[in-house]
Amino acid sequence: MSSKLFSPIRLAELELPNRIVVPPMCQYSADDGCANDWHMTHLGMLANSGAGLVVVEATHVTRPGRITHGCLGLYSDANEAALKRVIDHCKRIGKSKFGIQLAHAGRKASTQRPWEGGKGLHRNGGDEPWETMGPSGATFGAEWPSPREMTAEDFKHAADAFVQAAERAVRIGFDAIELHMAHGYLMHSIQSPLSNQRTDEYGPSRQAGWRYLFDTVAAVRAAVPRAIPLGARITGSDWQDGGLTTDDAVEFARGLKEAGLDFLDVSSGGARADIRNPTAPGYNVPAAERVRREAGIPSRAVGLVTTPQQAEDIVAEGKADMVAIGRAFLDDPHWAWEAARQLGGEVERPNQYLRVGRSLWSGVSKPRT
Repeated sequence: MSSKLFSPIRLAELELPNRIVVPPMCQYSADDGCANDWHMTHLGMLANSGAGLVVVEATHVTRPGRITHGCLGLYSDANEAALKRVIDHCKRIGKSKFGIQLAHAGRKASTQRPWEGGKGLHRNGGDEPWETMGPSGATFGAEWPSPREMTAEDFKHAADAFVQAAERAVRIGFDAIELHMAHGYLMHSIQSPLSNQRTDEYGPSRQAGWRYLFDTVAAVRAAVPRAIPLGARITGSDWQDGGLTTDDAVEFARGLKEAGLDFLDVSSGGARADIRNPTAPGYNVPAAERVRREAGIPSRAVGLVTTPQQAEDIVAEGKADMVAIGRAFLDDPHWAWEAARQLGGEVERPNQYLRVGRSLWSGVSKPRT
């Protein structure tokens, strides 16, 4: 029986040779939002990983919307030129398609890099913090400063920034674009009642904040050619009483599909610092399955999907259309090559690696000409 994981999938006008996606993983190594040689090396390593799609880390639509001083941005001409240099290189040397995740950190901005502690920046520590904003003044956690409550002008500026960043992504030549609407960042914080305590037209109800998000997505969709797939990462659950549930995810997904999205990556958690996600393998898969089935939109499962057989089963059993493999690709950038060997699939590899013996590389194909 042929592998479902290694079967092609079409999103808008983009055809991917398999269902394996390297998800966005922040590197915290940019220079004022600009990609540099680290990104050239890191993404270049993944360009021949065998994954059908590699998604560039959360790339922020405004300078104050970055998580850390080291986060990528796409808010200036310098950002655009630096990232285009990296993506042009990856496309010259590799076979994988490249997507980008556009984000605004909201009240989770102005944060230390993980290896520096991962908490909010503090002026008395010489960290050079900046003002953050959120739908309400509620903090993300005890170690984070209180955000400024957004004004109507802030909401408009954020929506415009996503549109402008999407236009830059199109000019760079990305094959796919996704919006970060999960993990407690700005767009998720507007949707979730755990972070949005407003009672006006930007409140967390389906008629208020959700409508703002749908309108923002529709504006981005208008700026992105229909041939380029546009999607989003959403939350399948806030894992907290009073927060968003999988029922909400399904309803939200329906609205996003109507607004013009082509696919959804279903993650979860991150609404507050004190919330802990489950740790079972594939813990987001049930939510991705419901979104796929009940909202009728292609879904991607992410979260502790680590082995080839696990990934194969998720796709073969119709629980998701794609799987996102993150940490496993950092550990083994050729994870998909090993998956192809185990599952009888095929991936392309560069001519420079063809000297490896036929028996070892059974199931891994030569590049198409």
